[in-house]
Amino acid sequence: MKTAVIVLACVASALAACPNIVSRASWGARPPNSITYLSNPVPYVVIHHSESGECSTQSSCSSMVQGFQDYHMDTNGWSDIGYNFLVGGDGNIYEGRGWDKVGAHAPGYNSQSIGICFIGSYISSAPSSTLVDPVQQLIQCGMDDRWIQLAHMTIGHRQAVSTDCPGDALYSLIQSWPDWEPNP
Repeated sequence: MKTAVIVLACVASALAACPNIVSRASWGARPPNSITYLSNPVPYVVIHHSESGECSTQSSCSSMVQGFQDYHMDTNGWSDIGYNFLVGGDGNIYEGRGWDKVGAHAPGYNSQSIGICFIGSYISSAPSSTLVDPVQQLIQCGMDDRWIQLAHMTIGHRQAVSTDCPGDALYSLIQSWPDWEPNP
C-alpha cells in the first residue's frame, strides 16, 4: 500500500510538472529595450497564433522566434517580442517576455495577462496535442507557481481586439477548455 501511494504521488508530480521552457538565451533573444513588470498573479491568459509557417525542431523554432522578435522590435517599434511565451511544433515552450513582464500582445489586457502564441496558422485546422499539451501544462505551472490566478480566464486574442487571431480552429478548441471565458 505504501508503495502504491508513493507511485501515485510520483505520477501526480510528473503530470503537474512544468513543460520544457527554452530560455531566451537558448533561442538567441536580443536584449529588450525596456522592461515593465507585471503584478502577478494575473487574471487572464490570452491565446494567439503566429499565422505563419510551422516549425518542428528546436533550431527551426528558435529561428522563427528570433524572426518574430525582430519584427516586433524593428517594424512595430516594441521594446521586445510581444508574447510572454510561444509554443513550437517541437513541443517546446519558448520564453518570450516570461512570467513577470508586461507583454505587447493584446491591448487592454497586456498588463493583466500572460500571452501565449502557438507558432503556425490555425485558421482551418487545430494544433496537435504536441502543441496543446505543453500550453496546458504551462498554464497549470503558472497557477502552481502563482504567476497566474487560480480562477483565471483564458481568452482568444479576437476577444480583446478586432482580429481573426488565434484562427477559427484554435479559437474553437480553446472554447472547450475549462478556463475559457466567453465574456471577458
